[in-house]
Amino acid sequence: VARCSSVQDLESVVAETIDESNITATASAAVASAVQEVKELLSMAEDCGIADFVSFDATVVRGLAYYTGIVFECFDRRGELRAICGGGRYDHLLTKYGAKTKIPCVGFGFGDCVVMELLSERGKLFELPHRVDFVVAPYNRGMVGKAMAVAAVLREAGASVDSVLEPRRKVAQAFDYANRAGADFMAFVAPDEWEAGDVCIKSLRAPLPSELISRVSKV
Repeated sequence: VARCSSVQDLESVVAETIDESNITATASAAVASAVQEVKELLSMAEDCGIADFVSFDATVVRGLAYYTGIVFECFDRRGELRAICGGGRYDHLLTKYGAKTKIPCVGFGFGDCVVMELLSERGKLFELPHRVDFVVAPYNRGMVGKAMAVAAVLREAGASVDSVLEPRRKVAQAFDYANRAGADFMAFVAPDEWEAGDVCIKSLRAPLPSELISRVSKV
C-alpha cells in the first residue's frame, strides 16, 4: 500500500504481484479489470472538470462485504476532519432484499456530525427557530390514538405538529414540554372532552386561527 501513491504505482505493483504469484488467468484478468476501472473513473473526472477534487488513495477500505467495485471517501479540502461520507459500488445488494435481477448501484453514508463540525468551523451554520405550531398531547395511554388523529388533522390543515407519544404523569409536564418546544398552541386530548366531541386547545403565544378550529371539530 505504501508504494501505491498513484494509479501508475498500482499498475506496477499489480503486475509484479501477478508475475510472482501463481494465480489463475481468470483472477489475473479480474485484477487488471479493476485497475482499468479506476483509471477510467479518474479519466472521466478529468473530462468533467473535477479532477482537482479527486485523488487516488490505496488505503481507503470500506468495512462492508457487499461492495463490488470502487469505494470512496469524501473529505473537506483542508483535510482536517475525518471523512464526511463514504461509500462505493455494489451490484448484488438489492437481490438480497428481493430484487429479481441484478441492480447496479452506488451509495454512500453521510456523517451529519462531521458536516455540523465543518459548517461550524467555517462559520456557515445558521439559526433555525425552535418552534412548532402545535404540540398534541394525550391525557393517558388510552388517548394516544385519538391524539394522533388530532395531529393528523392539524397537519392536513398545514400546521406543523409535534406529538407527545408518551403521556406525561402530570398535565403541567405536557404544557412544559409544549413551551420548551416553542409551540404556539397546546392541544390536550382528554377522555371527558373527547366524549363530548371537544379537544382542549390552549393558546400559548398566539390566537388560534378559525379555520383550524373548524378542522379539529371534525375529527
